[in-house]
Order: sequence, then C-alpha cells, then structure tokens
Amino acid sequence: MDAPRRLFDRWLRRLFPAKTLGQRGEAAAARYLKRRGYKILARGDRLDPGELDLVAADRETIVFVEVKTRQSQDAGHPAEAVDAAKQRRLTRLAVTYLKRHRLLERPARFDVIAITWPAGKWFPTIEHFQNAFDAVGEWEFYS
Repeated sequence: MDAPRRLFDRWLRRLFPAKTLGQRGEAAAARYLKRRGYKILARGDRLDPGELDLVAADRETIVFVEVKTRQSQDAGHPAEAVDAAKQRRLTRLAVTYLKRHRLLERPARFDVIAITWPAGKWFPTIEHFQNAFDAVGEWEFYS
C-alpha cells in the first residue's frame, strides 16, 4: 500500500471511528423500532443514576428499551443479563426521565431487545420482548 493511501485510511479511521458491538447493537435496535412505527425520543440518555439505552414512543406509551448485544449465546441469552438489580436501576432511571420531561401522566413500559451479532456477519438476529418486566422497587409506577 502506498503512503498516500495509508494516510487517507488513517484519516478516515479518525474521522469515522469503529463502533463497538454495543453501539452497533443500539443503532440496529433503533432502526428496528423505527421500522415498526416507534418514534425514538432519546438514545444513550445519561441521567444521574445511569444511562437509558433507548427511549421511544409507541403511540401514547413511553417505552424504555434496554438493548443487550452479544456475539454469541455461549454465556446465555442476551436478555438474561437484565436481572432484578438491572430492572431496579432501569425503573429509577425511567422515573427520573418521566419527571424531567413532565411525562408522568403517560403510560410507560419496559422492553428488552436482545441482539446476537456473530463476528463477521453483516446482519444480527434481533428479538424484541415487549413489556419484558414491570417497574420494581420503591420507584414503581403504573401504566
């Protein structure tokens, strides 16, 4: 490879850095939801107690979407990573988001999108679990 080509390649990598598996999974999940008529309200929204992967609107319902991306299911299904502790954290984040955006009167739910994206494959397998769990902990809310 000649020197100008190497410089151009290095410039491209700096301008467009490679996305992590998690970032690619979240982007794929957002595209998936948009194709199904959801409106994406937020991506990677950082709040005081943590981060929400995706927040979407399914008609009048606010949907908090946790995206779990894995290269294989060798260590278990990606959705299994959303354990009770994670559900409590997501509930706290959801209440914080709803308060901040004055949306407490809107119905809300939690979905999980599990993505399996083997290395070298162009397209992942996407599984969408609607209403995957109820709000838990002292921050419970009702839809």
